[in-house]
Amino acid sequence: MTVALEKSRTDEELIAQFESGAIAPEAFHHADHVRMGFAYLRQYPVLVALDKFSSALKRFAAAHGKANLYHETITWAYLLLINERIARAGTPQDWEEFAKTNPDLLTWKGGILDRFYSKDALKSEIARQVFVFPDKVA
Repeated sequence: MTVALEKSRTDEELIAQFESGAIAPEAFHHADHVRMGFAYLRQYPVLVALDKFSSALKRFAAAHGKANLYHETITWAYLLLINERIARAGTPQDWEEFAKTNPDLLTWKGGILDRFYSKDALKSEIARQVFVFPDKVA
């Protein structure tokens, strides 16, 4: 049985819920991806978080018949941005504080990646498969 992402759970509980496949795909939107990335980054060093979250997201997409939707560049770019914002905060934040101080990360259409990537770069097959560095100057 799948459910909506329960935002009141701890980072560990959210990760377990996600990795178990208990989250309904129709209830897992962009802001939920960011929330999950935030949870992974608070639990693991950045390189471990990149690996674990990317692997879990690929499994999630495949389990719901949407393996072709996984996008490595978007996933990694957001995780790296989240990691930078966590570090810049200087003090530990909970999700609500982080979301409040980083609303630009929660916007999907016309979001922050448009500052760094052209549409062609993000639509490329190579960007879907491996992390591609930004092709625009911010």
